[in-house]
Amino acid sequence: MKLAMTLLLRDEADIVEAHLVYHLKAGVDIVIATDHRSSDGTTEILESYARRGYVHLIRREDERIRQSEWVTHMARVAATEHDADWVINSDADEFWWPREASLKQVLAAVPRGYGVVSAVSRPFVPRPGSEWFAERMTARLALTAPLNDPATPYRHVAKVAHRGDPRVVVQQGNHHVSGLSDRELTGWSPLEVLHFPLRTSVQSAGKHENTWTAWALNLRGDIARARNVFEKGRPTAFYERVVVDDTTLGRGLEDGWLVEDTRLRDALRALRDASGHFVDPSGGEPQLRFESPSFAEDASRALESVLLAEAHGVRLQRRADELAARIDRRGTGAVYGSAPP
Repeated sequence: MKLAMTLLLRDEADIVEAHLVYHLKAGVDIVIATDHRSSDGTTEILESYARRGYVHLIRREDERIRQSEWVTHMARVAATEHDADWVINSDADEFWWPREASLKQVLAAVPRGYGVVSAVSRPFVPRPGSEWFAERMTARLALTAPLNDPATPYRHVAKVAHRGDPRVVVQQGNHHVSGLSDRELTGWSPLEVLHFPLRTSVQSAGKHENTWTAWALNLRGDIARARNVFEKGRPTAFYERVVVDDTTLGRGLEDGWLVEDTRLRDALRALRDASGHFVDPSGGEPQLRFESPSFAEDASRALESVLLAEAHGVRLQRRADELAARIDRRGTGAVYGSAPP
């Protein structure tokens, strides 16, 4: 079996090498990466891995990002040029964690006839300090109720992996795919995504600015909030609003809405040598070993899957309400002569 990963990124130098080495050691055979106008050293890191055959690198200089189109292209390249049996569509701040064994082995176990599996995203909260993100960010949000605020970066979402297919279409955000003859496997997933979206105040401000300047539309609520404070001359204010200090961390762990999770920290420690450099992915040791989850972890993942389904229902209802309101406004405009929205 051959496993490919697609990666669309811009200015992720603080995390991209960790992302590459981790996934190559966890079972990925090839990374098809699209670098969109990076200028912080990301390009050089990708090029160094491309020269060694780990990365198929595509460079995009377009002013506007076309995410679905570009990820679809990469997923099809994975199928046609690299003969991938399975494809994971990832962002640089997402670390795909298999239920056990390796990414390749858990996907190989998916029964024939099923070509899509989802993975619930489990967000880690930002923590103050100057340490590297993996050493500092070891607390994740325990999602015990569906979060549907469109202006929070911690909404319930899932990403998907799919069987390699030259007809695949990856939808916006990597949340869904179409064009496959196989069905989606629902109710169980061999994967989860450990998500580290906001790592430092500088990285957070740069991430948000890149988003609203590169996307023609798609100003999600949290991005709109970040842009608002940025334009008021406070580019780090959004990060400062969500960073979790020691007092809040202690209260969150005690009350259960935060969970201490050191899995990624420990995995990345194992992948660095005594001088702090990442090991060559082709080396025999160390190999990442993934243990089966405990009953408590299984229950937590099952709950988050149920809450994700509830969140989808709420979002669909919100979209229906917004559409009904737009139709109503258009009707009112036709009666009173006002311009439609």
